[in-house]
Amino acid sequence: MPRYDCLIVDDEEALSQSTCEFFNMFSLKTFWVADEKACFDFFSQNKADLILLDINLGRSSGFELCKKLRTTTDAPILFISARTSDDDVLLALNVGGDDYIQKPYSLSILLAKVKTVLKRYRGNVDGTISFGDFTIDLTREKLLTCDSEIKLKAMEYKLLIYLVQNKNRTISKEELFQKVWGDFITGDGTLNVHIRKLREKIEGNPNEPRFIKTVWGTGYVFES
Repeated sequence: MPRYDCLIVDDEEALSQSTCEFFNMFSLKTFWVADEKACFDFFSQNKADLILLDINLGRSSGFELCKKLRTTTDAPILFISARTSDDDVLLALNVGGDDYIQKPYSLSILLAKVKTVLKRYRGNVDGTISFGDFTIDLTREKLLTCDSEIKLKAMEYKLLIYLVQNKNRTISKEELFQKVWGDFITGDGTLNVHIRKLREKIEGNPNEPRFIKTVWGTGYVFES
């Protein structure tokens, strides 16, 4: 079955065609479709490692399509939309999106972002993620350093994985509540305790963290 680096699902033809051509020019094998039906027709005969998905798809919604895609693929889904409200961003992340990119976008910056996400996604194929002197064994769900294990509680592990897989991107508290805990009920206190525990286990000086940085008023960023 043919495999593409990127599939664009967007009914804005001119922009989509130019994005597709630009990506292909830089050796990122890309295909474009305009609606939900064409998207599923594509996946019936092809594979894609990343999906760029618009919210407005004529008669259908990118939000609904994302939920359907999430039942069959764990490939990164990046929403691309001219809509700018916080509600749209949160909904996009809640239905399974990995990021939200506003239109109009710079083709070169979008290409760099897509390549970064693909590198991170494909880097997990061997079952490990490394940062600093640490290695996460995804198969055994363990955090290792110098061949010894650092004990993590279940939610500490889930939180660390989400932070590392979204490294160098500011992640809001609300996104962490939804993606890690699976709800919006979790309070700041619970999150703060888990962040503090993680820092005590991976930071040389938890008060001056190297990896898990606080973005005041917003959330956290994992720097690597």
